[in-house]
Amino acid sequence: MLVVGASRGIGLELARQYAAAGWNVHATTRTPNKPGELGEADGAVQLHPLDVRNAEQRDALVAALPERILDVVVHNAGINRGFTHRELMEVNAKAPIAMVQALVYAGRIAPLGKVVLVTSQMGARRGGTGRLGDYGESKAALNDEFRLRAPGWGAAGVIAIVMHPGWVRTDMGGGGAPLGVDESVAGIRRVIAGLSTADNGRFLTWDGREHPW
Repeated sequence: MLVVGASRGIGLELARQYAAAGWNVHATTRTPNKPGELGEADGAVQLHPLDVRNAEQRDALVAALPERILDVVVHNAGINRGFTHRELMEVNAKAPIAMVQALVYAGRIAPLGKVVLVTSQMGARRGGTGRLGDYGESKAALNDEFRLRAPGWGAAGVIAIVMHPGWVRTDMGGGGAPLGVDESVAGIRRVIAGLSTADNGRFLTWDGREHPW
């Protein structure tokens, strides 16, 4: 399996939990020479350098993976405060689509492999037309593009969803968030394990509920 954005928070805990369960985990970080806690994860964890805005690094990662190896892909990398609108769009909206498209095109995802793009409830328009703020707009753009791409990915044999991971106590979510990262990730893993072809294109929460667009 592949975790894109595994250096901290939800991505780090995904790598830990999957590796502890016996999975072979490919995990990306912008600083593989200084992996921090990711370098201490028990189990089979292989690190790959990746800034999700860097097309050359993305292509190198795809080329390094054997064909049809990935049963699960979670694109977790994202940014929030302290960045420009353009940076938010590049990282949160464009990069996840480009990564999955490259993996699908290169045949790196196993038949009926499961792909999860981490989005946010803040990107749900719920039928409205008002501004969602820069972060929310970036996640809404991700959701919009995902809905266009999901049918094609499904036709290629992939089960793809977007997921709200909950409001989690991470550097991004803040210390006041109600949900622990271990609980969120355990829920994410349960949802992933239960996905079928009928779920392709859905917007789900970490605990398996349908989320409105």
